[in-house]
Amino acid sequence: MRDAPELAARAQALGKGFKRTGGGIIRALDDISFDIRRGTLTALVGPDGAGKTTLLRLFAGLLRPDSGAALVDGIDAARDPAAVQAKISYMPQAFGLYGHLTVRENLQLYADLQSVDRATWPHRYAELLDATALVPFADRQAGQLSGGMKQKLGLACTLVRVPTLLLLDEPTVGVDPLSRRELWSIINHFVEADHLSVLIATSYLEEATRCDHAAILYGGRLLHQGTPEELTQMARDMTFLATPPAGEAPRLLQSRLLASAGILDAVPEGGLVRFLRDRQAAHPACLDQIDVRAVPPDFGDAFMVALHESGARNQPVPIPSGAALSGQAETVIEVRDLSRRFGSFIAVDHVSFSVRRGEIFGLLGPNGAGKTTTFRMLCGLLPASGGSLRVAGEDLRVARAQARARIGYVAQSFSLYGQLSVSENLSFYASAYGLRGQRKRQRIRTIIAEFGLEPMRDSLSGTLPGGFDKRLAMACALLHEPDILFLDEPTSGADPMTRREFWSRITALAARGVTIIVTTHFMEEAEFCDRVLIQDAGRMLAIGTPSELRMRVPEKPHGELVTMEEVFIAIVDEARNATRPAA
Repeated sequence: MRDAPELAARAQALGKGFKRTGGGIIRALDDISFDIRRGTLTALVGPDGAGKTTLLRLFAGLLRPDSGAALVDGIDAARDPAAVQAKISYMPQAFGLYGHLTVRENLQLYADLQSVDRATWPHRYAELLDATALVPFADRQAGQLSGGMKQKLGLACTLVRVPTLLLLDEPTVGVDPLSRRELWSIINHFVEADHLSVLIATSYLEEATRCDHAAILYGGRLLHQGTPEELTQMARDMTFLATPPAGEAPRLLQSRLLASAGILDAVPEGGLVRFLRDRQAAHPACLDQIDVRAVPPDFGDAFMVALHESGARNQPVPIPSGAALSGQAETVIEVRDLSRRFGSFIAVDHVSFSVRRGEIFGLLGPNGAGKTTTFRMLCGLLPASGGSLRVAGEDLRVARAQARARIGYVAQSFSLYGQLSVSENLSFYASAYGLRGQRKRQRIRTIIAEFGLEPMRDSLSGTLPGGFDKRLAMACALLHEPDILFLDEPTSGADPMTRREFWSRITALAARGVTIIVTTHFMEEAEFCDRVLIQDAGRMLAIGTPSELRMRVPEKPHGELVTMEEVFIAIVDEARNATRPAA
C-alpha cells in the first residue's frame, strides 16, 4: 500500500475463525477485501454476527487474522500491532469511561495514555469540549452524565489525538435521535477539521447514507460494497407503499405481507406500509382492493435485498384470527400524576396516561427523560413519590406482589445467565415465576417451540448467535403468560432483520390480548404502536396515535412522508426552546 498514498487502510483477503463451544470452527470472516480512502467515512452494515466487530478488532491489531492482512497506512496490524495502535483510535461498543472521574479528568487521562504533546493539549482539550458541547459539564463525574453525553465523552476521549484511522463500533447504539444527531455532527466536524478516515459499524441503516462508502456483511462474507447511492439501486423498481384498510393498524397489513410469497420486506412507515417485492413475484392476494404505489428505494431496501440474495429470510409469526381490538377493551394500566424524586432531582414529573388491553403503547424520550424510572414504578420495582397507578387492576401502593404476578419485564440488559444453557435459563425463570411440576415442563416445551429455540436449547446463553439472546430474554419473560409485557429498549443494538422478527412477535402477542408497553430509540418502531407518549426531563410533552402526532409537524413537499423521528425531534426541540432562557 506504500504506492497508494490516497489509502488510509485496506482489508486484504481477511479471514478469521473462532473455536466453537463443543468443537468446530465458526468462520467470523471469509476473504474480506475493501479499501478506506483518506478523509472518507466507510460504513460496515450487517446483521448481528456478520463479523463487523471482528473486522474492527483486526484493524486495531487486537486480533490476528487466519489469512490475509489488515493494513493501516501500509503497516500490517498483525505483524506490528504497536505501530498500528500508534496510528489508530478505537471506540468499542462498551467504551471505558471512568465513572468516578470528571469529564476533564477522563480527557486528561486518555491524553496521558496516548502521550499527547502537553504543548498542544490545551488547544485540543478546548476544541473537544467545544465540539461536544461538554463545556458546562467539565467538572461533572462521568457516571452522572446522561447516556448521550457519555457517548459524546467517549468519542472525545477517542479523539484526544488525531489518528490516521478512527474505528467506531456502534457509537450511536442506545442513544436517542437528538443525541445521534449530535454525535454525527461531532464526527463530521472532525472528519472535516482533521481530514479523518473513519470505519464505522452501525445498526442504523440511514447512517450508512452519511458515509462515502458502505460494505454489507453477512455470515462473515462481504456481499456488496460501493457508494450508498450505488448500492441503493439494487432495490430499483422493487419498493412500494400500501395503504392499510380503514381502521386497521399498519402492523397487521405488514404481518400479512411478510407472510406472502415474494415479499422480501415490509415495515410500517408514515401510517402506510413500505414493502419490498421480488421483481418476479406475483401480486400478493392480501393487497387486493388496497391502494399501492411505487416509491424510490432507499439504502434500507437495498440492505434487505442483499440479505435475501444470500439466503437470509424473515421469520414472521402468524397473527391469530379475531385480533384484540384495544379501542374497545378495558383499561389495564391507569397512571395519574405519577412523580418520582431522587433527593432534589425530579425524574418523573406528574405524568398521566392509561393503556387498554391488547394495546401497544410506546414510551419515547431522550436519554434521561425518565422512561426507565416510569417503567420500574409500573412494574412495582420502585415506589412512586406521588400520584397513583393501577396495573392489572391492582393498586401498586398496596399490592405490588399481586400486580407483578401478572406482568413480564424485559429490561435494557436482561439478566440471562451466560454459564447456563437456554433450557437451564428457562427452567430458572420458570421457577422464579412460581411454575412447578407438569405446568413448568409444559410451559418450557411450549415456549421453546414458539420461539424456535430447539436448535439452541443445550447451548450456553452467553454463546448464542446474534438475535437469539433477545429472543430468549423475551421467552423467559413470557413463561408465566403475563397479561402485560414491559419492554425497555428491547431491540437496542439489534440489526433490522432481528427487529422485524421481534416486532412480528409483539404484533402476535397484542393480537392475543397481551398489553405491551415499550420504550425504543428506533423511532420507526413507534409506527408499530397504537399510541405514543413523548416525554423529556420527566415531563409529558405529547400523547396520541402516530397519525395524530404527525399532524403537529408541517407537511413535507411532494407528498413525502413525515417520519416519527422527525416528529420526535420537532416535539422535543419545541419544548426545549420554550423553556430555554432568552439570550
